Amino acid sequence: MSSRRPSTLMRLSAALVLLIACKSTPASGPTTAPTDGGATAPDAKTDAPLQSAFAYPASRKGDTVDTYHGAQVADPYRWLEELDSDETRAWVDAQNKLTFDVLGKIGARDKIRARLTELWNYERYGVPSKEGGKYFYSRNDGLQNQSVLYVADSLGAEPRVLLDPNALSQDGTVALSGMAVSRDGKHMAYGLASAGSDWQEFRVRDIKTGRDLPDLVQWVKFSGPSWTADGKGFFYSRYDAPKEGEALKGKNEFQKLYYHKLGTTQADDVLVYERKDQPKWGFGGEVSDDGRWLVIRVWEGSADKNAVFVQDLKAGVGKVPVQELLSKFDAEYNFVGNTGSTLYFQTTKDAARGKLVAIDVSKKDASDPATWKTIVPEAPETLRGVSHVGGRLVASYLKDARSQVKVYSLAGKLERELELPGLGTAGGFGGRAKDTETFYAFTSYTWPTTVFRYDLKTGKSEVFRQPKVAFDPTKYETTQVFYTSKDGTKVPMFLTAKKGLERTGQNPTYLYGYGGFNVPLTPGFSVPDLMWLELGGVLAVANLRGGGEYGEAWHEAGTKLHKQNVFDDFIAAAEYLVAEKITSPGKLAIGGRSNGGLLVGAAMTQRPDLFAVALPGVGVMDMLRFHKFTIGWAWVADYGSSDDAEQFKALRAYSPLHNLKPGTRYPATMVYTADHDDRVVPGHSYKFAAALQAAQAGDKPTLIRIDVRAGHGAGKPTSKQIDEWTDLWGFVAQNLGMTVP
Repeated sequence: MSSRRPSTLMRLSAALVLLIACKSTPASGPTTAPTDGGATAPDAKTDAPLQSAFAYPASRKGDTVDTYHGAQVADPYRWLEELDSDETRAWVDAQNKLTFDVLGKIGARDKIRARLTELWNYERYGVPSKEGGKYFYSRNDGLQNQSVLYVADSLGAEPRVLLDPNALSQDGTVALSGMAVSRDGKHMAYGLASAGSDWQEFRVRDIKTGRDLPDLVQWVKFSGPSWTADGKGFFYSRYDAPKEGEALKGKNEFQKLYYHKLGTTQADDVLVYERKDQPKWGFGGEVSDDGRWLVIRVWEGSADKNAVFVQDLKAGVGKVPVQELLSKFDAEYNFVGNTGSTLYFQTTKDAARGKLVAIDVSKKDASDPATWKTIVPEAPETLRGVSHVGGRLVASYLKDARSQVKVYSLAGKLERELELPGLGTAGGFGGRAKDTETFYAFTSYTWPTTVFRYDLKTGKSEVFRQPKVAFDPTKYETTQVFYTSKDGTKVPMFLTAKKGLERTGQNPTYLYGYGGFNVPLTPGFSVPDLMWLELGGVLAVANLRGGGEYGEAWHEAGTKLHKQNVFDDFIAAAEYLVAEKITSPGKLAIGGRSNGGLLVGAAMTQRPDLFAVALPGVGVMDMLRFHKFTIGWAWVADYGSSDDAEQFKALRAYSPLHNLKPGTRYPATMVYTADHDDRVVPGHSYKFAAALQAAQAGDKPTLIRIDVRAGHGAGKPTSKQIDEWTDLWGFVAQNLGMTVP
């Protein structure tokens, strides 16, 4: 959490339009060892694999048939898209009753829940930020549903609670979704989201008194606040209030950029920019460090190509027209900082793996790339972020999907490379141009997220907060391997397991992937992963095409007509694990969420023989209709659309819903979703589960777990995460015949 990383917020505004690769909560781990009273408890063998000798709830088959480019496609479960109908609600209740009845019979489930709770109960911190001489950071004492935001007058001072989201709802489903502190440190604009929804509302808190002002801003989505330098107000983007029923079903179009002045109502907000001729454009406004420029990131869908407009704030908000600086949508442009009229941008323009350029916006030909100055040229590594802090440029790279951080002068001279603790992920590095310090976090699969203070003058790092954990990381090791995909492409994969793993082909293995939207999967610590390792499992994370590990070319190789590459990469990862005798098809489970849920659905329908268990979470399962719900239209940049004849053929060829074949023996499957998911609407999972239950010919269970009062994953309370992973790991252990100690 940072009060001043607006460039990060702007990228998040666009990233939220796509599907976040929400695997499990990072920065999670144990604080207490398991207690056994001095004696060794006997192992608890899970019951025999569950049989499908029970009747699934009835799923009515309708007669809906759509015609796509001359091809007729049946959609018998279309009625399950009507989320609020009595019939759908009755179906949800019946499916949940069956699922939880079955889960309740898993003998080791209580042991898994108890250990997950122990592991999750440890103190953890967010990365601090500094504004107005004050420090702001989050802290969770262990089992709090939501982390609490604190403020301190100095790093060594006793912090006080600034905002406790846990006090806002009994079940912990109200979450802090973003915040920004005014330059003088007097006010905080913050967003709240309920039940996992993407919708937010902004409020303003007086930092000295801890009380909220009357200010209220509603109907915000995919946006964060950015204060003007004088602290009198902030920029934000919002949609018009949706009509009744549109929150889950309607398309969110016509986002507009506004300025809210403190002490006024939302009706008085100044409309800064809108484009009625471009209903799918979205806007993210950020004020430059010196307060001079409003830099507007213009995005359309989830494509990693955006425009940049600027407005001179010297005369005040809205006093001069918006200047369309970069309007071609020909590359990715992320604002980093400025020196006077020279603005720094991280871009993929003529650099697939990214570079940093300087643009003098005072020049008439500023939009011409020939006038730009390259500060940090493209490197063999993939540039993922740059901060302008302490008079320097801190550049974060990915080298084979793990972090590498370099510090440059403003002229682009390399000063040093940070020495990180090991193979892992580093993030943070926020601050202002005049700061002398910054903060970052480091994490890996067996390294709980640790927060460091970095001295920008000396280049030295020191621990600010390090979790006290009660597990021994020396028992585990992470290695990186490279395997060959179907077309000969080399793909990296991280393997984490107990040291001395014997390659018997019988190790329970969980293969996880994502492969989309330029999102990289990098090493990170999570309680669910640790639980799996303690169960004796092998954790395999494949860095598939479609992700952001190797730049835009790697991303594009897994999009639209090339999307099958992603599934080929994932299947090849599984085949590698089997060939290397790490596991076998009877001991292999696969999982993924969101776009990763699509990945699991496609893999299990293409190669049902290769996997024993499948966990598709909040997935995009109907690839012919995904663009008709909420923000789904924005994913066309990655997926393509059934409205296009050629893309329709590609989508139909792998769409999980449309490739289930009756009479097939599918893996034991637990689909999981949430009834308030307004990003990937639960109708995707409902329809897939109904069709899978009808198609399953084997004796493996086919269940769907539907979380109530939950959304896509962001802001999910700790208690709900423990519940979810208890059920997921219980289901996997049951169907892999694992022994739970």
